[in-house]
Amino acid sequence: MRISLNWLRELVDVSLSPEELAETLTMAGFEVEDIEDRRPWASGVVLGKIIACEQHPNADKLRICQVDVGSSQALNIVCGAPNARADIYVPVAVVGTFLPTIDLKIKPAKLRGVPSEGMICSLAELGLAKESAGIHIFELENPELGSDIRPLLGLDDVILDLTATANRADALSMVGVAREVAALTGARLRIPEANGVAIEGKESPGLAVEISQAQACPIYIGTAIEGVKIAASPAWLQQRLQAAGVRPINNVVDVTNYILLEWGQPLHAFDRDRLQSFTGTQDISIGVRFAASGESFKTLDGQNRNLQAQNLLITASDKPVALAGVMGGEDTEVHEETQNLVLEAAIFDQATIRRSARAQGLRSEASIRYERGVNQAALTTACNRAVALILELAGGTATVQKTASSGDDLSFSRSLELRLDRVNLVLGQLKRGKTGGSKYLEPEEVKNILTALGCEVVPTEKERVFAITVPPYRYRDLEREIDLIEEVARLHGYDNFCDTLPSKTEPGYLSPEYAAIRNVRSAFRAAGLTELMHYSLVKTEGDNQVVLANPLFVEYSALRTEMLSGLIDAFQYNLEQGNGALNGFEVGRIFWKDGDVKKEADAVAGIIGGDPTVWKWQQSGRDRPLTWFEAKGVLESVFQELGLSVEYQSDSSNTRLHPGRTAALSLKGQHLGVFGQLHPQLQQEKGLPEQVYVFQLDLAVLLGGLGRSSNLTRKFAAYSSFPASDRDIAFFAPVEVPVVEMQSAMKKAAGSLLDSVELFDEYRGDNVPAGQRSLAFRLNYRAGDRTLSETDVEPAQQKVRDILVEKFGVSLRS
Repeated sequence: MRISLNWLRELVDVSLSPEELAETLTMAGFEVEDIEDRRPWASGVVLGKIIACEQHPNADKLRICQVDVGSSQALNIVCGAPNARADIYVPVAVVGTFLPTIDLKIKPAKLRGVPSEGMICSLAELGLAKESAGIHIFELENPELGSDIRPLLGLDDVILDLTATANRADALSMVGVAREVAALTGARLRIPEANGVAIEGKESPGLAVEISQAQACPIYIGTAIEGVKIAASPAWLQQRLQAAGVRPINNVVDVTNYILLEWGQPLHAFDRDRLQSFTGTQDISIGVRFAASGESFKTLDGQNRNLQAQNLLITASDKPVALAGVMGGEDTEVHEETQNLVLEAAIFDQATIRRSARAQGLRSEASIRYERGVNQAALTTACNRAVALILELAGGTATVQKTASSGDDLSFSRSLELRLDRVNLVLGQLKRGKTGGSKYLEPEEVKNILTALGCEVVPTEKERVFAITVPPYRYRDLEREIDLIEEVARLHGYDNFCDTLPSKTEPGYLSPEYAAIRNVRSAFRAAGLTELMHYSLVKTEGDNQVVLANPLFVEYSALRTEMLSGLIDAFQYNLEQGNGALNGFEVGRIFWKDGDVKKEADAVAGIIGGDPTVWKWQQSGRDRPLTWFEAKGVLESVFQELGLSVEYQSDSSNTRLHPGRTAALSLKGQHLGVFGQLHPQLQQEKGLPEQVYVFQLDLAVLLGGLGRSSNLTRKFAAYSSFPASDRDIAFFAPVEVPVVEMQSAMKKAAGSLLDSVELFDEYRGDNVPAGQRSLAFRLNYRAGDRTLSETDVEPAQQKVRDILVEKFGVSLRS
């Protein structure tokens, strides 16, 4: 919120400089992001009067003005503004003035041969507008020529751009900030008074207020005002709104915005005649309800809103006229011809307004305050002050005021107990310095701090315990004892407490699960893959997706059910940007629905493709596609680093992967995931290289394999000093029999002497029976205590031959 220092000084005696005040507020939890000092914008600009204005002899668009600035001699100034004329009061930048907004220093000059001794300024040149059609003209009575124009334009002010935390809704108002400054500095506070407004009751036109959603709207006040005259607001009101970043519109609307800034209470003014015309009745019945299916209406920004069930509406005779707490409707807005008003002042539920605004993608100054929670106790005060200002600035008479409430307890009072020992235990010792005194806060200090906040502090029968009555304007955020302790620390100053460490410290450590995830990430990075991160939100595409009820964008309306799509899109995007193939992996979470049950799981997925070679001169500059076995080797290197033995089985269930080059992975009998080449059709659609490979693994199964004792600690095994004995075996085997099954069977049959089994040849073609392939394996036998003889190896080799023939029906060639 933008805080005008001049306005703030009317509410509280501030003697601090803008920089000191900004530091004080920031240290108290209200960050001041910027200090906008307006005083230099018009330093040296004075009030002048054009006493004569003549056409320039050498330029059609220039005029020669004689300007009286209160000195002994009038200034001769050449001006190009179309609205320059005699007998008007204008801002004049005299010679030597520097205008920082346009980076111009005024010097004596000649324009088309005529001397000019200054410049008559527009609001744009003074920093108050982006564009100006001409010079600014003052409407003044008894002006003092030559006086500083900054007080006339509100340029003698400093604006603090303040950000408050979400729990401090009171800081979104000038009164709330003034209370905070008074508590921090001990300055005297002057809250604006709202004298009782006389309501001259009339029977006609009738006004009724009915609340059908008491929880969403606990209080609603409607006030009818007749005979107003819509006009521009006075200069002081316009300047305060502009300083706060609000555009002035007319006196009635400006009053509602002024009260919004002053008290943090949103208000809305309806044109009563338009309400009657819109509803077709003279008796107006204001209601509050949720929208029905298919309803729509146009808001003040000109947008036709299709309403949803969570939109809370203000209705007139059950017809929607405003989005409650967010924005009014265009059909009933105040306009130049408005004569009669209905002024709305209400309290709306925080969560209701938040959902309603988000459903329409619409946030306003009103909804921001309702979402955080306005001061309910100040509703009547803000309403009466708004009515009084409207009557003062726009005339008219307040004829009817109707109030509807839920009937719940609206006292907004809360009592808490505060233990002084607990305060000192939480906050610790003080930095007293050389002044001495107690190491901890004294009861009187705590009492003074809370009293400055507006709390009522009374000692109880219990020793060192206070009974605290929370002020109504802090009712929403001071709910527990710890909240009071935080306020004591904040106002006393966090930097006034000693820095202390716990008496016993313990070294931090990673949980076994997180340490395992780190090892997984490290292994994939060691294999040459880059770690990627994608949003978990995607477009709605499948029936089993978990869809968001209220998405911000269509592109992010559901949770991802798999991770491969994001990796493929990232690979494609990097190619299109000229960055080459993206070989990467991602650890993340996937979500899906199993019937009506929503489920989630962690997964690790990756993509590998492109030419792995760096220099391509041996290939005549052409790319060499990555083979299936090279891509598999990258994945195998990860499993080897993690100490895992993963098995591969042919799989064709995934339609996005090549049916003949896809494998289902398993670990100790558990399904681990899938690895395979992208389907050629998908590869062509995406414009990817010839062979791109992807994998997605179940992280829980992977971590389960890592969690076994054999993988937690690597054990050293002595190398055998005795030579190995090699045996080759070749045979014809059916094509559908996986090599991994045959290897597993051979290891089991040969027993502990078999050190390794390696496939070194595969052949399909001439002299090979149809439906079969020729395979050749090398079996290495080794013992750790002796050199193996033929009598040791041959029985094991024979068992291998027998199991191959019996289990797989192979035809031995050797």
